Amino acid sequence: MPEEILEDEIARAEARLAETGIRRLSPSSTVIFKGIYNLLHCVLDDKELYRGVFAIRMFPIRSPNLYISLHYTGADDKEHEIGVIEDLSTYPQAIQDLINASLADHYYEQMIHRVYEIECEHGLLFFDVETQRGREKFVMHWRGDRAEDYGRKGKVLHDALDNRYVIRDVEALPSKDQSRFLSYIYW
Repeated sequence: MPEEILEDEIARAEARLAETGIRRLSPSSTVIFKGIYNLLHCVLDDKELYRGVFAIRMFPIRSPNLYISLHYTGADDKEHEIGVIEDLSTYPQAIQDLINASLADHYYEQMIHRVYEIECEHGLLFFDVETQRGREKFVMHWRGDRAEDYGRKGKVLHDALDNRYVIRDVEALPSKDQSRFLSYIYW
């Protein structure tokens, strides 16, 4: 009996999605590959081919690897949604790598690996950090709206120019860096 209830719930959820025009993409019915001109292509149900596909995070801060929307530009020169990947981790690693590469092309966020120094002056925080690009400095306003949760343990910082600096897991920082960071970003 519980299996029948679960199947019924899934069927109702799929019907609600269909009513809104949202298509849920699954690994069993979705093939994503690099095609002509090194662009992403997507085939659905072995029938529909979409060229020049790119990925967009629906919840980039709270759930960066959940609910990823695939889009393409149609002949009408407008952007169209193909569907939504509910959980990227359910796809084979090769496809995850392709989607993550597409996301990296569209999201310009720096990943912070170290926090060397933070100074506070006149309501501004001056950061000296290590990112994937090397050591760099940036300035952000010392306000609660400039640092948001990133997943369960991370933070995303918005600098004075609205660039994003991400710490995926604050607890994974070296202890001195973590202490330095949390003395200013404690919320």
